[in-house]
Amino acid sequence: MRKTNFDLDVLRTFATGMELGNFAKASERLGRSTSAVSAQLKKLEEQAGTPIFRKAGRGLALTEAGETMLAYARRLLELNDEAVAAIQSVELEGWVRLGLQEDFGETVLPDVLGRFARAHPRVRIEARVVRNVELIERVTTGKLDLALAWSNGTVTAHCEAIGEVPMQWIGPASGPSGWSAESGEPLPLASLEAPCLLRTAATNALDRANIPWRLSFVSPSLGGLWAATAAGLGITIRTPIGLPSKVRALAPGAAGLPPLPSLGLMLHRAEADADAATARLASLVLQSVREELVNAVPVKGLVGG
Repeated sequence: MRKTNFDLDVLRTFATGMELGNFAKASERLGRSTSAVSAQLKKLEEQAGTPIFRKAGRGLALTEAGETMLAYARRLLELNDEAVAAIQSVELEGWVRLGLQEDFGETVLPDVLGRFARAHPRVRIEARVVRNVELIERVTTGKLDLALAWSNGTVTAHCEAIGEVPMQWIGPASGPSGWSAESGEPLPLASLEAPCLLRTAATNALDRANIPWRLSFVSPSLGGLWAATAAGLGITIRTPIGLPSKVRALAPGAAGLPPLPSLGLMLHRAEADADAATARLASLVLQSVREELVNAVPVKGLVGG
């Protein structure tokens, strides 16, 4: 039986289109015409031997086989890119200082550090997990080379918008949230210490909805916040990224909770023209974060297939 060899170039188009949520945008990023992209996707379905897309309104969505294909495509591309980096940048050396939010400490950080260390063992990375204010201060004063931070409206000299992440009300994993608007009681709010972007977003949303609230728990760390929320000491607000199993996102409108806005995510650089090691780490951070965003906030449908 003849074996099927998937074309990595085709897989990259497929994965890029899913990442961007639009194959027209993928054609622009990859420098191909939309007809060339369509031909690649047709080729992929022929090689797969089964449909990987289905109609979803005016766009496209993945079939079950398509979801499986996407997972393998990302793994194959990751291994390919890691091999290229290892072979072409064997002599890469230096020291890179990376800062990021706690939300990414157990997801993006291990992935990025592992991939980078395997490809560039002679580069030393100093990683710092701190709050947003300190991240921005450190990158602007040159104490960090890269900083992955939530957008608070601050624009540094060399920053890049990565995407928007929905904020969600978070409660314990099992049982009810323990509060409802009908009770007339102030909402018990668990929060990180001020200043906190998400805490401000929560209180603003509650105030606009005329829902009384009280701070029931304040923590200096995300771990403490998760523990308090899991124990039912209060409802908190975060994004879908990095949620531990002991808590869960509450359904929109649950218990009369008001809707929440999205939160921007930025990658800040200390310098516009960074050295090769910093540039490579920035590329891996962006790739890993975008994959995390796709996993945490699934694309419901695609346009321009």
